[in-house]
Amino acid sequence: PDGGARGFDPHAQGRDTLFVVRRGAALHAWADACPHHGTPMPWRKDAYLDAAGERIVCFAHGAQFEIDTGRCTLGPCLGQSLTPVAV
Repeated sequence: PDGGARGFDPHAQGRDTLFVVRRGAALHAWADACPHHGTPMPWRKDAYLDAAGERIVCFAHGAQFEIDTGRCTLGPCLGQSLTPVAV
């Protein structure tokens, strides 16, 4: 849904390897790996966003990322970015 996020396993690896956030007609897709240690991002299935739905959050470190750019704005990976995935 608009304002939501969902993980996907396109290569049948048994876990989500990418996730997509929808904002209106725009889709933002990212690899499901925090740039800090490569850990998966959600704390549970499809839980990629903060409570307000305004930032992507890494459950392991609390790092926060901009939805449209993937840039880390808070946390141990400040200045790094999520890896974009073409959709």
